[in-house]
Amino acid sequence: MCHQSVGLVQSVIEKTGIPTVSITLLREVTERVQPPRALAVDRPLGYPLGEPSKVLLQKRIILAALNLLAQPVSEPLVSEFQESSSNRWHESRSEISVFGKLLSIHPSTDGRDSERH
Repeated sequence: MCHQSVGLVQSVIEKTGIPTVSITLLREVTERVQPPRALAVDRPLGYPLGEPSKVLLQKRIILAALNLLAQPVSEPLVSEFQESSSNRWHESRSEISVFGKLLSIHPSTDGRDSERH
């Protein structure tokens, strides 16, 4: 979808009292439209969650976006998805906090990503 359209629709929905968040690939466009909440990701156009086989990355991006919903906003918030050493997938395990609940994400033994709570 068009970044501008999504931001405008978000603003209308948010005014009814429903929190919204979007994932954006074009931060500069999103900043001009000023949606209530957006997560900017550094991915190629068409792949806002990363490659199809990168399940853990996809989960981290989605959870980061959902975490933005818990933040009350009075001004537009565009947050950069950071894949720093503290949240980058390492060999054994990663933990992510979502709405105050700690989720542990583990790799599966068959080489595919999986999640356990």
